[in-house]
Amino acid sequence: MSESRRRALKVRDKKWVNKVAEYISQKRITPNQISITSVFFALLAGACLLRFGVNQNLWLLVMAAVFVQFRLLCNLFDGLVAVEGGKSTPSGELFNDVPDRLADVMIIVPLGYVVNGFDYAIELGWLVGVLAVMTAYVRTLAVSMGSPTSYIGPMAKQHRMALVTFGCLLAALEFWVRGSYLSFYVVLWVLLLGTLITVYRRLRLAHAYLEKNHD
Repeated sequence: MSESRRRALKVRDKKWVNKVAEYISQKRITPNQISITSVFFALLAGACLLRFGVNQNLWLLVMAAVFVQFRLLCNLFDGLVAVEGGKSTPSGELFNDVPDRLADVMIIVPLGYVVNGFDYAIELGWLVGVLAVMTAYVRTLAVSMGSPTSYIGPMAKQHRMALVTFGCLLAALEFWVRGSYLSFYVVLWVLLLGTLITVYRRLRLAHAYLEKNHD
């Protein structure tokens, strides 16, 4: 992945992050393998959510939150190992983007099945999953047309996953105290609104840039 197209993350400046990245870079581990591993953690997170919908064990929500964070760590370290570790490959962009799109759907769509007792919950989960993919599609399409890379939110990947993680922990607390999990339904609506705004803002920025710089 080129430096100019990387998502700006302050966590990259943390000493422990760079030490871990340096350690991984010294092993026979490629950035592409790390990217694929992120899908595995997303699958585990989604499986925990779906299982919670069956037996309502609140620890499954805690585990889902942990697996979501592991997915994000994979997304962090694949870029660091590729760029700082000097292990980037010509196909790196494919492995950087495609697993992310799968991971988004695997994590977000199950939310709708957890709260399928609420109106249009399953449809909401699928709609948000599609919109999450659209945020990346618009960004990638804009770049292919000559527009600068934009990770503008309010519901970029890290924001979506932060909200899902918070939703899992809040729902676990709510279920423990009240035996309900309305939190997830609220999270779905916030994700829907946020991703819609994100898609619109990225489209508007790309449109403005391309029109202004048209020869």
